[in-house]
Amino acid sequence: MFASLRPPPSAASAVRLIHASSRACNLVAPPDPVSHMRPIIYSDAPPPAPPSLIRHPYSLTEFSPESKSRGEENALQFMLQRQQLDDFHQHFWLDSNTRFEAAKQAVLAGLPSSAVVLDKEETLSEFYKQWYLQEAPRMDGYTREWRRRNIALIKLGARVEYEKLANRLSDFFAFRK
Repeated sequence: MFASLRPPPSAASAVRLIHASSRACNLVAPPDPVSHMRPIIYSDAPPPAPPSLIRHPYSLTEFSPESKSRGEENALQFMLQRQQLDDFHQHFWLDSNTRFEAAKQAVLAGLPSSAVVLDKEETLSEFYKQWYLQEAPRMDGYTREWRRRNIALIKLGARVEYEKLANRLSDFFAFRK
């Protein structure tokens, strides 16, 4: 008698055996050296536009001659807004960290060469305090904008999932008739 060395399949893996398509998952890339943000590579991201010599202000691959359903339009809008939110986040921290490091190096360069470690620590402590006070309004504005965009994205994502569920249910009940 042969025994399987594999553990019995769970409900999730048993369902996975039914589907022929591969499982979609997002990937997380290594952190950016300046912004320290880890970019996400989405499995459902819209494909990049084919290379063209003609410059166009819009992505022509988003628009097709056949009309799309409202659900497809919302799904595309969700993917685009998600990418815009990631880009907004990345650009803010890239700019902030670049400015911070430049200001920090300028403060350290202003110290005399005879400065001891304690002088550097006191200077950096004062610099950090001033930087925090100077950047507080900018950071507050960023946080408000990020939250506003994130809440809008969550609402749109919920709408997309609701439409997917409604389509599945309508297809299921139409199939049963």
